[in-house]
Amino acid sequence: MTTIDREARLRAILEAELAPASLEIIDDSHLHAGHAGAASGGSHFTVKIVSPCFEGLKLVMRHRLVYDAVHDMINKAEIHALAINATAPSELS
Repeated sequence: MTTIDREARLRAILEAELAPASLEIIDDSHLHAGHAGAASGGSHFTVKIVSPCFEGLKLVMRHRLVYDAVHDMINKAEIHALAINATAPSELS
């Protein structure tokens, strides 16, 4: 599976599970060339997501929702590392 395929799958899962108002996925894999996770084929991504699902939740619970949504991709080593910026719509100004 290519990084582009992983990114598309990641986007589809997050859109289906968290109905984001905004979603940006950044492929950071090139920053980790030679890293063990890169060698196994896993990718490094940054996710910036704004979702009403995050309203009233602490940061750790927001991250848990994201990780729960993509756990299969992590377990299958399709994602090696995931940086998350999770915001509720009411926090935007």
